Amino acid sequence: MKVGQLGKLLKALKKFDAAYAVMAGQITPGKLFKGLHPDLKAVSLLASLKRKNAETIFGAIAKEITSIDTTLLDARIFMDEDLAEHGTMCGKFPKKYQPWLEHGMQIATQIAALDIGQGVVVRKGTVLAVEAFEGTDAMLERAGQFKTKEAIFVKTVKPNQDYRFDVPVLGTRTLEKLAQAKILTAAVAVNSTILIEKEQLMKDAKDKGISLVGFDATVV
Repeated sequence: MKVGQLGKLLKALKKFDAAYAVMAGQITPGKLFKGLHPDLKAVSLLASLKRKNAETIFGAIAKEITSIDTTLLDARIFMDEDLAEHGTMCGKFPKKYQPWLEHGMQIATQIAALDIGQGVVVRKGTVLAVEAFEGTDAMLERAGQFKTKEAIFVKTVKPNQDYRFDVPVLGTRTLEKLAQAKILTAAVAVNSTILIEKEQLMKDAKDKGISLVGFDATVV
């Protein structure tokens, strides 16, 4: 079934008599408005939404799934070993970086609460770029236009993150963008961010000279 065929999805879950379901994979924000193949059920759902963003659309889909007595589970289930851990996971994190990280955490938390994005790049108390609809990669490219020595990429979660369908991730593509922008420190929310192919990711980060740090988003 194609992305957008909500009616077909619901029929399949009923056919399998599925008690539980888990969302996996990624749909980029742009896909919500281009490349969809909505069926009548999806068209009706989209028309009913006053605000159309990832949270409202996936939230409505989740509601439809639960309405047929299928429980939609936290997407992090079975992935405990792949989640970001507290402290320095790879590389070094000098003590002088701590106040800069805290600044980045505060800014990232505020834009996440406003449903703008969940990432930010800061450097010595200055915001170089914030993530919006274009996504993390484009934000890192913009940040790379400035002086990025001792800059920090911070990725957090929303105050009421719905982990059934919205889980932050960090993978090799993000590492490539960080390296290209010469941003050599990345900080992500612990127990919330999935590190894709974690073991290999750590090796790649080390090879690129990128430090990975985990922080507690609840203390911001």
